[in-house]
Amino acid sequence: MFFTAKTQLGIPLDWQKQLKRLIPFLLSIIFTLVVSSQSISSAPKNTEILWDTYGIPHIYGNNVQGAFQAFGWTQMQSHGNLLLRLYGQARGRAAEYWGEEYLDSDKWVLSMGVPKRAIAWYKAQSGAFRNYINAFTDGINTYAKQHPDLIDPEVKVVLPVTPEDVLSHLQRVLLFTFVVDSARVAQMSQTNSAPGSNAWAIAPKRSASGKAMLLANPHLPWGDLFLWYEAQITAPGIDAYGATLVGIPVLAIAFNDNLGWSHTVNTHDGWDAYELKLQKDGYLFDGKVRPFETASFLLKVKQKNGSLREQIFTVKSSVHGPVVSQKDGKALAVRVVGQDSSGILQQWWDMARAKNLNQFQRALQTLQLPMFTVMYADREGHIMHLFNGQVPVHQQGDFAYWQSIVPGDTSKTLWTKIHPYQDLPKVIDPASGWLQNANDPPWTTTFPTAIKAENYPPYMAPRGPIDFRAQNSAKMLAGDDSISFEEMIAYKHSTQMELAQRILDDLIPAAQKQGDELARRAADVLAAWDRQANANSRGAVLFSFWVNNIDLDKVFSTPWQEKSPITTPDGLAEPQSAVKTLSDVAAKVEKTYGALDVAWGDVFRLRYGGLDLPANGGEGDKGIFRVVTFAPTDNGRFQAVHGDSYVAAVEFSQPVKAKALTSYGNATQPNSSHVGDQLQLFVRQQLRPVWRTRQEITAHLEERTVL
Repeated sequence: MFFTAKTQLGIPLDWQKQLKRLIPFLLSIIFTLVVSSQSISSAPKNTEILWDTYGIPHIYGNNVQGAFQAFGWTQMQSHGNLLLRLYGQARGRAAEYWGEEYLDSDKWVLSMGVPKRAIAWYKAQSGAFRNYINAFTDGINTYAKQHPDLIDPEVKVVLPVTPEDVLSHLQRVLLFTFVVDSARVAQMSQTNSAPGSNAWAIAPKRSASGKAMLLANPHLPWGDLFLWYEAQITAPGIDAYGATLVGIPVLAIAFNDNLGWSHTVNTHDGWDAYELKLQKDGYLFDGKVRPFETASFLLKVKQKNGSLREQIFTVKSSVHGPVVSQKDGKALAVRVVGQDSSGILQQWWDMARAKNLNQFQRALQTLQLPMFTVMYADREGHIMHLFNGQVPVHQQGDFAYWQSIVPGDTSKTLWTKIHPYQDLPKVIDPASGWLQNANDPPWTTTFPTAIKAENYPPYMAPRGPIDFRAQNSAKMLAGDDSISFEEMIAYKHSTQMELAQRILDDLIPAAQKQGDELARRAADVLAAWDRQANANSRGAVLFSFWVNNIDLDKVFSTPWQEKSPITTPDGLAEPQSAVKTLSDVAAKVEKTYGALDVAWGDVFRLRYGGLDLPANGGEGDKGIFRVVTFAPTDNGRFQAVHGDSYVAAVEFSQPVKAKALTSYGNATQPNSSHVGDQLQLFVRQQLRPVWRTRQEITAHLEERTVL
C-alpha cells in the first residue's frame, strides 16, 4: 500500500483535507459547465433573468409572454418608483396622488384624450399582443407584491398597473411629448435641450472590416420619462439587444444577429396649430358657425394636509382637435398625427424580430410610428436612412408655413390624410457608403446628395440651413475612406467645436489687432486652445461664453448656402463688435474663475448618483458631436442635464461586435448600485462591451432571477 495515513471510508485523511479546500473550486467548474450546456440547449423551462455587473437584464423567456412578464419585472426592479410615477401621470390623476405641481400635467393629458384613447388602443390590439401587454403589467404587479419594501410608499397608490396605463404612457411619451408637448404649444418653438440624436450607418465599402456598422446615439434629458433602459430579450422568434424608454414594454432602439436600427428626432411636421375665430358659442368654419364638442372631468388635487380639493375641468374640441388656449375672441386648437396608431408596440416588436431588410421594411410599412428617422444597417451589408413618420398631406404651404399658426376657419388647411410609406424620403445603399443624421433634414443625410428635396412636397422637411453638429457629423464620415469599429467610437466621442473651426481664424487676429489688453490676452488663450471641449481643454469656457453672447444669425459674413452645406456659414461680419463682446466676456470669466484659461471640466460637471465629475462634451449648436447640455448650479458651475444618454456601436461581423453605454446607469431605484455606475466610463470617453451570449453573461453575472 502506497499511502500510510489513516483513512475513513477508504479515503486518506490528508486527501480529505485537500478535497475540502478543492470543493469550492470544483463547484465553480461544475457551475460553468452547467451554464455552458444550457447555452446550447433548447429554451429554458422557466423564464429567467440574468443580471450582469452593470445591471443590464438579459431575459430568457420560455415563451413570448414570459419574456414580456420578465421585462415588466426588470423595469420595476431597476426603475420602480419612476415607472409608477410616470403611469400615474399618464392616467391624468397625478395631482390627486401627489399634489398641485402635477395639475398642469393632468390637464394636458386629459385635453389630449389620452386615457380614453388608451382603452380604444387596447381593444385594437391583436389577441396575441394584448396578452403580451397583459404579461408586462403582470410582471410589474407581481414584483410590487413580492417586494413592497423596495417601492416608495408615495407611488404605491398607482398599483395595480393596468394594460391601459401602459398605452396611456406610450401616448404621453410619443404623441404628446416627442411629437408635440404643452411647452411647445405655448412657445411655438423648441429649446436648446429639446430631444435630439446622432445616428450613423456605414456600408462595407467604407468599413475597415468590410462589415456594415451602426451608431446609435440619442440625446435626451437625464431624467423623467426620457430615461433609457438597456436590456436583452431572448424568446422564441427573437433575440434582440437594445434600449427603450422606461415604461415601454418593447425595445425602441435595438439590434440582433442580422440587423439593427436607431432613431433620431427628425424635422417632422407632426402637429399643427390652428387659430379659430370664435362666434356665438362656437367657431367659424367654411362660413358657418360650428359648435364645440365638450367633455368635462372631475379633477382631484391633493392638498398639503392630505385632503382632496375638487374642480371641474372642461375640454373644448373643434374639427381640428382640442382647444389649448382661448382669449380675445380667438382660440388655438392643435391637430396631432398618430392618434390611430394603436400598433406602435407591434411595429417595434416586428422590427426587432426581422432577419433582413425586406422583413424590416414590411414592419416599417405599417407606418405606426408617428415620427423618428430610422437609421439601419445589416449583416448583408445594406444601410438605409428613412425619414419616417406620419406626414400630413397638405394642399398648400411649405415647412415654415406649417410651423406657424395657420388659419382654422377653412377646410383648405384641415388635413385628413397622411402620406403613405412610399412617399417618404428614403435612401438605401448610397454611393457614398455612409449615412448620417444629427436632426438635420433628409436632404443632408449623405454627400453627394442622395435624396433630392425638389422631389418632395415643400412641407415635407425644411431645405436648410443644417446646424454645425450635422456638418461636423458629415465631415467626419466623408473624410475617412476606411473606418474601423474603434475609430467609429472615437469619432462618436469627438468634442471638437465646429463653430470654433469656422470663426476663430477671423476672431483671433481681429482681437489681437483691434482689442484692448484683455481682448488680446483672451485671443492668446483662444489661439492656444485645442478647439475641443474635453475636461482639460483651456479656452473652451471662454469661447463658449462668447458664443452665448452673440447673435449667431448675424455674426457671419457669409451665410449658409445650400450649394456649400458643410462649409458655410463662414467669416466674421462685424469684427469690432465681436472683439468688444470678447473683452466683456473675458472680464466676467476672469472675475468668476480667476483665470481666462479655466479648464472646461472645472466649470462643467457631471453630477449624478452622488458623483461629481469633470465633464466633456457640450451643446450641439456649437458643432460638438458629443452632445451634453448643462444647467447652471452654483459658484458659476454647470451640471449636465441632457445629451448623450444611450449609446450603441455595432459591427455586423460574425459574431456581431458591439459596445454600449447608458450614461447615467441602468437604474434609478435608491437601493440599486447601478445609479450612475457607468458615469466613470462617460468621463473617460469609453463604451463598455456588450455581453450577449450566455457564456459572456454568466462570466459577468451579478444576479439570477427565475420567474
